[in-house]
Amino acid sequence: MTCRHRKNMPLIWLMTDERISDAALLAAVARLPKGRAGIIFRHYRTEPGARRALFDAVRAIARRRRLMLMLAGTARQAAAWAADGWHGRDARRAERPMRHSAPVHDAREMVAARRGRADMVLVSPLFPTRSHPGGASLGRVRFAALARGAMMPVVALGGVTREHGRMLRGIGAAGWAAIDGLAG
Repeated sequence: MTCRHRKNMPLIWLMTDERISDAALLAAVARLPKGRAGIIFRHYRTEPGARRALFDAVRAIARRRRLMLMLAGTARQAAAWAADGWHGRDARRAERPMRHSAPVHDAREMVAARRGRADMVLVSPLFPTRSHPGGASLGRVRFAALARGAMMPVVALGGVTREHGRMLRGIGAAGWAAIDGLAG
């Protein structure tokens, strides 16, 4: 993906999670700002057939609302499922142009994301989260240090809500992602 395409990456991202019911997830997708948001479809622990069916339901809403839809997994799987891109550490490219986002939790993963030519990184967790209770968070200072090392847009994840907008820009985030902050 070229820098020109990176500028077109949405700045608001809904992360899917099995904790959210299918109905609540589909409602949250339908509430995302039309043409200005994206979804990273995870549902790692969902049975494969059910995962694909839910992905297809999310994709139908995403297409109607002009939302970007990324599949957590490999580029090959994302292409087969007709996603707009893939989220993960797989640095192999798909046969067609697709966007690639990568998770970053430390400096080593930031280097890997740059080497893998990710178009965007999700740096997390900025704050404590319900999805990882008791897990360590980066905090503002360590988040900002990681963001400074990015060569691509940085999206903040982990306990983030819409109200954090001004603070996020101050620590180097171009956007934000959430589970509960968008689906709750």
